[in-house]
Amino acid sequence: MISLLLVLHLLVTIALIGTVLIQRSEGGGLGIGSSQGMGAFMSGRGTANLLTRSTAVLATAFMVLSLTLAVLNRGAVTGGGHDILANPPPPAASAPAAAAPVTTTPAAPAPQN
Repeated sequence: MISLLLVLHLLVTIALIGTVLIQRSEGGGLGIGSSQGMGAFMSGRGTANLLTRSTAVLATAFMVLSLTLAVLNRGAVTGGGHDILANPPPPAASAPAAAAPVTTTPAAPAPQN
């Protein structure tokens, strides 16, 4: 069931991204720059087109699927887990023993003829 929901979630996500990308920009956020003025901001006529409604439906489906998947996977941890607070830290590695200092004596100069 989770696999089916994940595939459905992926399809809804791709559809939502595509729907948002094909919408026409209104010249800025919150309808600023449109020739309709503030009277058309968030009115029934300004937001009742097909793309806006489909975006709202897809966004609602996306949120419902996200919450459903989160609830279904609430306690499922596979593998070793990824909770850094539940696992104790590994023991500290001991420092390697210090090597004895290497002393070199200068070489005797070569005899000159």
